[in-house]
Amino acid sequence: MNSRRIWGWYFFDWASQPYNTLLLTFIFGPYVTELVGDGTAAQSAWGYGVGAAGVVIALLAPLLGSIADRTGPGTRMLFIWVFSACYVIGAWSLWAAAPDSFNLWMTLAFFGLGLLGMEFATIFTNAMLPDLAPKGKIGRVSGNGWAFGYLGGLLALVFMLLFLADSASTGKTLIGLDPPFGLDASMREGTRAVGPFTALWFMIFMVPFFAWVHAPKPPPIATVLEAARAAWPDLKDMLRGLRHRASLRNYLIASMLYRDALNGLYFFGGVYAAGVLNWSVIDVGVFGILAVVSATVVAWVGGMCDERFGPMPVIVVSILCLIGATLAAIFISRASVFGVAVEASSRLPDLAFYGVGVVIGAAGGALQASSRTMMVFQAEKGHATREFGLYALAGKATSFAAPILVAVTTDLTGSQQLGITPLLALFIGGLIVLGWVKSDGEQ
Repeated sequence: MNSRRIWGWYFFDWASQPYNTLLLTFIFGPYVTELVGDGTAAQSAWGYGVGAAGVVIALLAPLLGSIADRTGPGTRMLFIWVFSACYVIGAWSLWAAAPDSFNLWMTLAFFGLGLLGMEFATIFTNAMLPDLAPKGKIGRVSGNGWAFGYLGGLLALVFMLLFLADSASTGKTLIGLDPPFGLDASMREGTRAVGPFTALWFMIFMVPFFAWVHAPKPPPIATVLEAARAAWPDLKDMLRGLRHRASLRNYLIASMLYRDALNGLYFFGGVYAAGVLNWSVIDVGVFGILAVVSATVVAWVGGMCDERFGPMPVIVVSILCLIGATLAAIFISRASVFGVAVEASSRLPDLAFYGVGVVIGAAGGALQASSRTMMVFQAEKGHATREFGLYALAGKATSFAAPILVAVTTDLTGSQQLGITPLLALFIGGLIVLGWVKSDGEQ
C-alpha cells in the first residue's frame, strides 16, 4: 500500500468535514434558527432547502460517475477540482446571512451550492478507495479516513467556539472573548465567519490531497463529451442490470433508507436542539464537540471491527443504536425527560440530550465508514466511480424525502419532536432490507 497516497486521500475527509460539522449541524443551522425566530418554521425551511439540493444530487450523481469511469482517473481529479470550487463559493457566501438583511432563500441557495460541491466531490474520492488497499484492508482504511475527518471537524468546531462564534445574548465566545479581527458581535460577524472559515479550511487542507493523490492527466475534452453522451444509456443499462444483481440492489435500497435517516438526524440536530431546548449556538457547539469526539473514536474502532468481522455487523449494530437515540430524542424536552416532568430550570434535559448526541455521533461515524466499505464489496471491478455514483444516487434519490417528511410532519403536528418520527421508519426499513444483502456481494 502507498501510505503517502492513503494519507492524501484521508485529507479530503479532514478538509470537507467542517461543512457537515460547522455549517450543517452545529453552528450555522442553529444560527439560522435564531434569525428565523421560530424553531418549527426554521426546521421546515431547512428541510425544504436541503431536500431540494438532494434532488439535484440524486439526478446528476450516477451520470457524473459514468462519465468519470469512461474518461479515466484524470477526469475524476478534474471533477474534484470543479466541485471543490462549488464547495468554497457556497461556504464563503454564507457570510452574507447578516441579521439586518437576512434572506432565508438566498442563504439556502448558497448553502445548497456548497453542499452539492461536497457531495459530488465525495463520489469521486470514494471511488478511489478500491485502489488504495487490498480488499481485506479496505475496512480499516475507510474507518481511519472517517475518524481522521471527524478529528478535523472537531478541531474546526473547537476553534470556532473558542475564538469566533459569538452568543446572541452576550456577544462573547465560549471562553468569554470578543470576536477577533474587529468582527462586530452586534452583527453576529463572529458566528457568520463560519462560512469563510469553512472555505479557508477546505482550501488549505486539500493541498495534501492534490499533492499526494496523483492521477494521469485529463483526456481531451472530446472524450468527455463522448462520455457525457453515453452516460444516460449507461445508467439505464446499469439500472436494468440490477435485476440480476440482487445483493447490490438490496444494499442500495437498504442504504438509501438508513443513510437518509442518518442525514436527517445530522440536518436537524442543531435546529432541533435550538428549537426544543432553546439552546444557543454556543450550547449546540458544546453538544457538537461531544458528538464529534465520540464519532472520531468509534469510527476508528469501527474500522478495526470492520476489518475483523466485516462491515455488516458494524452496520446493523450502528442502526440499532441510532433507532434508540432517535426514540430518546423524541421524549426529551424542556418540560420532561422520558415522560418524567422536570422544572424549567433543570439541567436534566440538557444532559440527556448530550447523551443522545454522543450515541448519534458514535453510531453515525461507524455506520458511514462501514457502509462505504460494504459498497466496495458490492461494486463491480473496474466500474467503481460509476457504481459509487449509483451509491450516491441511492443515498440521494430519497435524500429529499427525510427533510421533506420531517418538514411536512413538523408543519402538520406543530411539534419539532413529532416532526422527526419519520426517521424511525427509515431506519427500521433499512435494517429489514439488509437481511437480503450478501456481505461479500455477488462474488
